Amino acid sequence: MKMRKIMSVVLAAAMVAGMSGTTVFAEDAYADYAGTSISVAAIETAYGSEMWTKVCEEFTALTGIEVDLITDKNLEDVIGPSMQGGEYPDVVHLATGREAALTEQFIKDNLITDISDMLSMKVPGEDVTVSEKIAGGFTETSLTNPYGDGKTYLAPMFYSPCGLFYNKGLLEEKGWEVPATWDEMWELGDKAMEEGIYLFTYPTTGYFDAFFYALMYSAGGAEFFDKATHYEEGIWETEEAQKCFDIVTKLASYTNPITPAQANDQDFTQNQQLVLDNKAIFMPNGTWIVGEMADAPRADGFEWGMTALPAIEEGGDSYSYTWFEQAWIPAGAENTDAAKLFLSFLYSDTACEIFAASGAVQPVLNISDKLEGDNVMFYSVYDNGAKAAMGNFAAFEAIPGVEIRQVFFDPVNSLVSGDTTEEDWIAGIISASDQMRANLK
Repeated sequence: MKMRKIMSVVLAAAMVAGMSGTTVFAEDAYADYAGTSISVAAIETAYGSEMWTKVCEEFTALTGIEVDLITDKNLEDVIGPSMQGGEYPDVVHLATGREAALTEQFIKDNLITDISDMLSMKVPGEDVTVSEKIAGGFTETSLTNPYGDGKTYLAPMFYSPCGLFYNKGLLEEKGWEVPATWDEMWELGDKAMEEGIYLFTYPTTGYFDAFFYALMYSAGGAEFFDKATHYEEGIWETEEAQKCFDIVTKLASYTNPITPAQANDQDFTQNQQLVLDNKAIFMPNGTWIVGEMADAPRADGFEWGMTALPAIEEGGDSYSYTWFEQAWIPAGAENTDAAKLFLSFLYSDTACEIFAASGAVQPVLNISDKLEGDNVMFYSVYDNGAKAAMGNFAAFEAIPGVEIRQVFFDPVNSLVSGDTTEEDWIAGIISASDQMRANLK
């Protein structure tokens, strides 16, 4: 895809003092950065690229640091070749869990800068530190601290309660209740099939990460999740693990059969469209889905709904995974200090308001005061009885041909199509986990 180089933000903040033509910056604190320019590469998602342009303009206005901004929907294709040649952006906003796994590769190769000191920096233009702005728990998870060494390498960005999204209008029209347990889910699936409606679909197998993490919490709580995500020997042969495998396998049998053919980074919106067209009831997703499908056609009476994963048994806990994106500084970046300053600015009230206006919600305290519309409902999922699941699989040294998504989630396509069995899926996970455990960082 042709690169969309949005802009090179000039020193918009500089102002001319009197008649002398002397240039001064908005704050003397940033005088040391005079003449500095940084490169920021950000993935363009459903939130669009305009918010990044505005944030960069505000950052330049405050600090005098120019920003060369690059955004693209396939960012890996744009920045990957230049990075292989030794030219790195100073800041990269690209989350884990994508098909290209570029961020995971940088983590495995120890090519990401330690940004722990950024947490104690003052947010530019404010009198609080970054750590005082970020909500609790977000810098204490393997998603930001992948090596378990007490240090932060990735900055938490736009967060989203993940769960099962559906058409509230359809359920109200049919008189169907949102399932509270998986047994109730199967009952609903049978009712729906009688009317030619499938119970489930998914955009791509990558969306099973948040789904599977929440499912692991439901099956065995935080202790099981921690053991499983660190590949403890024998963990995939436990009762808790079997519950997870059985649920996913059974769910595959209730999945719209067209899903696997469209479950890729080019056609995934067609699977999401199945929910809007009442051809499937539930799909795993995050709050960005509203913006992503804002212009898509939909069934009469369509209204977004979201629920946490059903409890495994009556009275059990239901979980909604908190998915969030990450921004990081490549170890090969030339302007590390200025890059950390930029990262710290992303938690400012100014930046948060710009992001929120596009539907991107930063993990900062009291952010709910800035939300409206569907987001009020989505971000209240934890107020309605669901528990928050957070974290992901531990990082391991690079193993040729072995990736988390490839091992754990991609086989779901084959489960749906009938080209693999649950037993083969589990065997592959056990075999790969042995290698992952032996190569833990």
